Amino acid sequence: MGILASKPAGDAAAAARAAAALNSLSVVGVGMTIRGDVETAGVVKIEGTVEGHVIGGTQVLVAKGGVVKGDIETKEAIIGGTVSGAVQGGERVEIQAGATVQGDITTKRIAVAEGASLNGQVRMGESLDRVVVKGKAAAPASVASMTRPSVPVARVAVSPRSGQ
Repeated sequence: MGILASKPAGDAAAAARAAAALNSLSVVGVGMTIRGDVETAGVVKIEGTVEGHVIGGTQVLVAKGGVVKGDIETKEAIIGGTVSGAVQGGERVEIQAGATVQGDITTKRIAVAEGASLNGQVRMGESLDRVVVKGKAAAPASVASMTRPSVPVARVAVSPRSGQ
């Protein structure tokens, strides 16, 4: 047996299929409606409507006029249309001018163009993990401290007059 052995043909074919899947583009065309979840290892471009969860391994593109009624999970999300649901972009989320997002966004980096509409909470940064208290998720300490007023509540300095 030689030191340099060739890989079986099946392994090379599987690697080629995996690489092709990461570079693949799936399109939900104009006028098309999908009721259910959409998942791909590569890129999904939505020009029509998806009523369900969208998972794109590499990227999810919601084109101008495209609609997603559900959550989006991907490395990079580019929103040009309408999303009613949470957007989770592992690396980056971009909301273009004229786009509408009704839901929370979790990402490392975000770009929101002038003219975009965003109604929801934005969580950013390297550590996005929530603190778990006795089996229940709780807001991170930094968020909890923001709920307290920065100015003490006013108290009545003089007691009210009685009997007049």
